[in-house]
Amino acid sequence: MIDNVNSIAVCFNAPVAIFDSYSGKPKDGEEILDDMSETSFLSEVNHVVNALKAKYKNVYTVSITKDIHKNIETLKSLNLAAAFNLVESVEGIAEYEMYHAGLYDLLNISYTGNPPQALGNCLNKSRAKQILRANNIDVPNAVTAQPGSKNTDIENLRFPLITKLLKEDASIGISEHSVVNNKEELEKQLEYLFTTYRQAVIVEEYIEGREFNIGILGETVLPVSEISFEGLPADFPKIVTYEGKWMQESLYYKHTVPLCPAPIDDDLHKKLESIAKMAFKAMGCRDYARVDVRVDKNGNPFVIEVNPNPDISTDAGFPRAASKINISYDDLILKIAGFALERKYSAA
Repeated sequence: MIDNVNSIAVCFNAPVAIFDSYSGKPKDGEEILDDMSETSFLSEVNHVVNALKAKYKNVYTVSITKDIHKNIETLKSLNLAAAFNLVESVEGIAEYEMYHAGLYDLLNISYTGNPPQALGNCLNKSRAKQILRANNIDVPNAVTAQPGSKNTDIENLRFPLITKLLKEDASIGISEHSVVNNKEELEKQLEYLFTTYRQAVIVEEYIEGREFNIGILGETVLPVSEISFEGLPADFPKIVTYEGKWMQESLYYKHTVPLCPAPIDDDLHKKLESIAKMAFKAMGCRDYARVDVRVDKNGNPFVIEVNPNPDISTDAGFPRAASKINISYDDLILKIAGFALERKYSAA
């Protein structure tokens, strides 16, 4: 146990916009009170701060913006033992998450969670699939579609397909329209995504079957969680959408229900634990991450996403899974902080 810690800063990206329930893009001045992706974030920061205050004397909060000089000045002035990194983007730009993590490294500040390379590789869905496949981990077949291109490689995929923005997280851009069953639906959805987001889209074969989340905390694999879509209208694809994560009044939110521990047999449990650990290692993750897996009708697991620094809000899936093995929310936060502090003092 490390007792000589004076200062920890909880670093976070302040909310910058209210998001539309379908597209995930900012709405001009419109207030959406049930959108929790940004509006509840600051209250969750306070939960982390309060958990840390139970052990550490000085706990600061630092709001990270594009003003790099101010960020550096603030972080250097605090004489930190460590930073608790909650930065998921900078002023809405998801790619800047990895750049900010690199800033800690340049300033020689120990920090929680995943290093820049893992954050960047996991954010880029195409690159992540290449890395996972190179490590003999099954992933759905996929191609990257570029705006303004004919994208003929898509013809090699089998319908149904699912479309996702290449470099976004939090399910931004994913809706009931994301799963397409024919060329006409695909072209319509690609046109919408290209026009709205002006970025590449990954098109992958949709794995029909059950969906699971497996959290990893240090060396510990947390209890497996399954997403139940029971009650969702039959014509809605069984996927985790932006609405399902953030819009409390939506059909998807009401019928995207986590079951933890998942009702699975020992054989499937072992498969899921094994593939999650392999994916965690292959992507260079550390401290904590969540691996999302779809299992087809034949019981074959496919990794669809690796999420470094997943949501640790009090009602999120990661803390819920940790609680099933008697790790309270406060203990979870202290464990994550402890990883960063151990790295600092073991290197000293």
